[in-house]
Amino acid sequence: MEAALVAAEARTGPLDFEAWVSEKADALLRFAYVLTGDSNLAEDAVQDALTTACARWGRVSRADDPEAYVKRMVVNAHISWWRKFRRREAPAADPVRTARAVPDGTAARAESEAIWALCATLPDKQRAAVVLRFYEELSYAEIGQLLHCAEATARSHVHRALAALKTTLSTEGAEDA
Repeated sequence: MEAALVAAEARTGPLDFEAWVSEKADALLRFAYVLTGDSNLAEDAVQDALTTACARWGRVSRADDPEAYVKRMVVNAHISWWRKFRRREAPAADPVRTARAVPDGTAARAESEAIWALCATLPDKQRAAVVLRFYEELSYAEIGQLLHCAEATARSHVHRALAALKTTLSTEGAEDA
């Protein structure tokens, strides 16, 4: 009897995982893109997280919030990537992002590009904290858990990021005047 239950659980596990992924994949990719700022890095982070989640789906599916669990895996995958990247590679200058002319929504697109360009200047942990706070609307305690730091450190990351953005905006405003 127990062997039949184990076999039934093994058959339903991957199906449950596949259904969950098909439902949540787009949201996870959007989250990862906002976190990383690069569609390729976002896809890699989500793929790494889902590979790990699939292998541990029994434990992940029993979590209070499997989506939050996998989002943490995405954050961890991205943090692991940039730690390795900084140790092994010398980054080249990012290409200048330009907004394509679009008949409708041109102003919104340009504003979105300008905001992303500002956020891209922030250090990784500060950018991640800002994304988690204002895009995902997480509490500082949740941000601290995801970034493996104290709640006060998460607050500090957000505060410093906002101060840097404010300074950059005021400096650019003075140059434009």
